[in-house]
Amino acid sequence: MERFQHPTQVIATGFGSVIAIGTALLSLPVMTESGEPAHIVDALFTATSAVCVTGLITVDTGGHWSTLGEVVILALIQIGGLGILTLATLFALVVYRKLGLRAQLMAQAETKTLQLRDVRRVVRNVVLFSLVSEVVVAAVLTARLMIGYRESFGAALYSGVFHSISAFNNAGFSLHADGLMRYVADPWISLTICAAFIVGGLGFPVVFELIRSWRRPRHWSVLTRITVTATVSLLVIGTIVLTVAEYDNPGTLGPLSGSAKLLAGFFAAASPRTAGFNTIDVSKMTTESWFFTDILMFIGGGSAGTAGGIKVTTFGLLAFVMWAEMRGEHRVNVGRRRVPETNHRQALAIVLLAIGAIAVSTFALLSMTTHPLDKVLFEVVSAFGTVGLSTGITADLPRAGHVLITVLMFIGRIGPLTLASALALRERERRYELPEERTIVG
Repeated sequence: MERFQHPTQVIATGFGSVIAIGTALLSLPVMTESGEPAHIVDALFTATSAVCVTGLITVDTGGHWSTLGEVVILALIQIGGLGILTLATLFALVVYRKLGLRAQLMAQAETKTLQLRDVRRVVRNVVLFSLVSEVVVAAVLTARLMIGYRESFGAALYSGVFHSISAFNNAGFSLHADGLMRYVADPWISLTICAAFIVGGLGFPVVFELIRSWRRPRHWSVLTRITVTATVSLLVIGTIVLTVAEYDNPGTLGPLSGSAKLLAGFFAAASPRTAGFNTIDVSKMTTESWFFTDILMFIGGGSAGTAGGIKVTTFGLLAFVMWAEMRGEHRVNVGRRRVPETNHRQALAIVLLAIGAIAVSTFALLSMTTHPLDKVLFEVVSAFGTVGLSTGITADLPRAGHVLITVLMFIGRIGPLTLASALALRERERRYELPEERTIVG
């Protein structure tokens, strides 16, 4: 039993347990509109997609599942977004008014809290900030749907709450079969949902530091510097690239006005990081846009948040490592701080494991279907990055393909390095060093 005591192992088994419970619930006849029990693979796929806050679906969320089924999906999204151990830690604090060292270590591993003494405060702040943000977003969406689209209060409130929770947790689930395409030119809905998933995807440590010291960027930590710089850069570059690439495409931005094109282009650049909502038809985007979106989905969002991918901190750190190597510097400095070599190795390991998982999954999925490489790769990267964008082939995949995507979503949410650590028997540390020998690189 000792091998299951490490926090990373508990995280993996915790997410797996919630997925199993969600699958069992969604398999009940009462969870579907037709009253017929859902196929076990569809239930497993949907539960995994919800807990892993991905948004890929094999059946239409609004049309296939009953209201009770949608509520279960929403609960799974909330649990998956906040994190199993974050909620468990909060429960322990509320019920027992105290927290043991072991529980603090587990919560520390999941929330990426740097100091053990901060765990209790961080957990409370994470849950409180999440709930307040979701309430604010839901209120804005509800008001807009009532005023701009003449929806009843009940319908507007339900849609507002559902899309608010889905957006803040970067889940990408929508009650509409076409996603958010009906709101493509509506800045109130598009920008509100964008704000929700960008903030949720920044990572809680970064958000809290920005709230405390947003006027003093010189005092920002390395984590915040890298996350903010990479996020802003990717949003600006992504908006320009996707707006230009799709500007005259009759299936996406072509029919829109100039301002609507810019709004839709910004949304298309922000969503792959890793929200999964769409205001344009992804299946009609150009091949160049698909490839660029693959890159954005692979990078993902911030650490210790609701986003997936390799994380912008990993991407940014490797960029700094490369820049230092090109300049012949032995140390990697970000601002006035030196990043330890341990972080370099972790970043490299995450990227290599991610590339390996995507390569193997793409090869396997290609052998199961007749869809072209660009669509299959898009689907695989979307699943690994827990994004949820699709070119429309998800439902057409064979059951074996659905299972493969399910496993990939789980790996993407847990993190390839976390999963690898969870599978290891134990951590080892050598008490000696071997002789050094250099090799040729490049």
